[in-house]
Amino acid sequence: MLKQVADGVWVRQSEWVWSNAVVVRGDAGLILVDPGIDGADLDQLADDVDRLDIPVVAGFSTHPHWDHLLWHSRFGDVPRYATAAGARAAGEARERAQEMAAQSATGIPLELVARTTPLPVGGGPVPGEIVEHEAHAVGHAAVLLADRGVLVAGDMLSDVLIPLLDPGRPGQVSAYQTALDRLGEVARQVDVLVPGHGAVAEGPEVAARLASDLAYLDALRRGGEAVDARLDQDWLSGIHQSNLELARHAPG
Repeated sequence: MLKQVADGVWVRQSEWVWSNAVVVRGDAGLILVDPGIDGADLDQLADDVDRLDIPVVAGFSTHPHWDHLLWHSRFGDVPRYATAAGARAAGEARERAQEMAAQSATGIPLELVARTTPLPVGGGPVPGEIVEHEAHAVGHAAVLLADRGVLVAGDMLSDVLIPLLDPGRPGQVSAYQTALDRLGEVARQVDVLVPGHGAVAEGPEVAARLASDLAYLDALRRGGEAVDARLDQDWLSGIHQSNLELARHAPG
């Protein structure tokens, strides 16, 4: 079920890694940000959207990982946008994204996976400001809705996921620091933070999320173990070890 978190902003959370689909009302209609995860979730999201009785005019993918590249025919044959770098990466990795979607979820319309196009200059129908950075994935973007006090952060600033550095690209520790600096600047303008995975943060919790990720990154740089409650989840231990390796080999 959709939960309204601000004027014209709704969130629906799935069970799979606490994934958040975000519905944003723009001037011309609704924009669906990272809708997912499996076929049942997409159907239920479509039911929720139907009840709003506002047309879907576009989609937006925050970054080119399979779980953020999904769609359903019930949302309509509308443009699905990403940053230029994100759309290019999604196109190059479309077959792999389809394979991962098929392995990880059920009932997903695979033919609709990763069909994104570069966001036009000015944002087109997507309201707010696109905050692009290079942490976690190529062309990753957050959406700042300053007039509504909301930041849609993609796979950043989660209460359940540690920072996920991309092991396939050099300079990720530095890129992540730069991204957190940028997100920290815009986060001061909002009262609500919607991460790609995990609970929506409100009020003081927004700053606390940023502080947690900064502390984790600082611990990586120092080569020590982070004191972070998110690491109590065993499945994150492999990702954490990968992050440590990346930090050890990062340029001085």
